[in-house]
Amino acid sequence: MDQQELERYFRSLDRSFFVENDMKKYSYLDAPLPIGFGQTISQPSLVLEMTRLLAPEKDSKVLEIGTGSGFQTAILAKISDKVYTVERIEELMEKAKKRLEAFDYSNIYFKVGDGSLGWEEYAPYDRIMVTAAAGVLPEELVNQLATGGRMIIPIGPPGSQELKLVTKIDDGDIITKTVEMVRFVELKGQYGWEE
Repeated sequence: MDQQELERYFRSLDRSFFVENDMKKYSYLDAPLPIGFGQTISQPSLVLEMTRLLAPEKDSKVLEIGTGSGFQTAILAKISDKVYTVERIEELMEKAKKRLEAFDYSNIYFKVGDGSLGWEEYAPYDRIMVTAAAGVLPEELVNQLATGGRMIIPIGPPGSQELKLVTKIDDGDIITKTVEMVRFVELKGQYGWEE
């Protein structure tokens, strides 16, 4: 999918469908919104930018860490071959699953668990999208990234993190590039801030 197609599809997605009740009226804002359980749906411009940076292709197998509302999942499923999405909060996962059923996608696989450990069973992944901030780069996710693969992940302390583009090169080494400063909720588990 080229950039214009991605943008068209992105603009066609009704963000209010992915938030609840009193938040629906704010869904047009380019701002993060709460979705319950201390989690948020990211601001639309950042979702689009992260998707562009990830650059999934039609045959890409994508791992998404942090299903959340399912908004990013819907975009990834439209432009990739398969999406494996991990969410640690079961209630959020169930709601996202229901929403995504409306799109009739048959290429999304769901798991409730510690996203910082990835989903080893189906590795390696061509693309990994992480939508919560880690204290350090999770080794498991790097290991599950295919050669030539790309990962987008916010890394840093609470309040402000660096959005990183991680690329795995032929010999298994990685190249890490900082894209911009962002602010995300914590990636709970082994690579969160508390440890």
